[in-house]
Amino acid sequence: MATSQIPDPAIHVQGLCKSYKKLEILRGVDFDVAKGCIFALLGSNGAGKTTIVNILATLLKSDAGTAAVNGFDVATQPARVRDSISLTGQFAAVDEILSGRENLVLVARLRHLKSPGTIAGELLTRFSLAGAGARKVAEYSGGMRRRLDIAMSLIGNPPVIFLDEPTTGLDPEGRLEVWAAVKELAGHGTTVLLTTQYLDEAEQLADGIGILHEGRIICNGTLSELKALLPPAKVEYVEKQPTLEDVFFAVVGRESGAEKKIKEGP
Repeated sequence: MATSQIPDPAIHVQGLCKSYKKLEILRGVDFDVAKGCIFALLGSNGAGKTTIVNILATLLKSDAGTAAVNGFDVATQPARVRDSISLTGQFAAVDEILSGRENLVLVARLRHLKSPGTIAGELLTRFSLAGAGARKVAEYSGGMRRRLDIAMSLIGNPPVIFLDEPTTGLDPEGRLEVWAAVKELAGHGTTVLLTTQYLDEAEQLADGIGILHEGRIICNGTLSELKALLPPAKVEYVEKQPTLEDVFFAVVGRESGAEKKIKEGP
């Protein structure tokens, strides 16, 4: 009888630990990300999200534990890992003096790829920037710069991309533009690890969500699975399903700001 084989995850993390002197940042982090999925690493400022990304991107060494990206160990095969990934940090790394097209062509040339102009044109179209390709990036909105930054990170077709808080500092319109770009990535089969502190962002984008708190992943699953951790919805006048915000504050043992105000009163 034939048995179905479970494919290896695009990202595998087990027992990851990291400390800075006496300050423990990561205390045994475990999670897997399936190929072609968007996985949101959700946590407050200082929770250790960027530390995890830096370890996975081979920019930082862990103290203990193992991690693999695209089947390559980050500690023993760092060059193979770097060939498999692209990293977009919290601030867009674009040259404002150049046009959008020139930024893309420059990166394609630096990576010694053939037909950099064709690559730039395809990415401008893919990320709805074709009409602005000839304009200097200094004239772009925040959302447009972020989309260009993500487009630049895809040159060379890396199978895994890390987006470290990609909508930090953007207005609502810019956030929606980036959300559309991230969904488009997964639609083309790219595996996305997204770090964020915005609950609605994880709720809108992620196939899987891991909540990082005090150096550990305290719960991990799909949005439906996380909502199932809370008691069933009570039916009074209408049925109110739990939001990801309800789940987050329930599992980390804190109340939301709204709940505190209700309890404290005027």
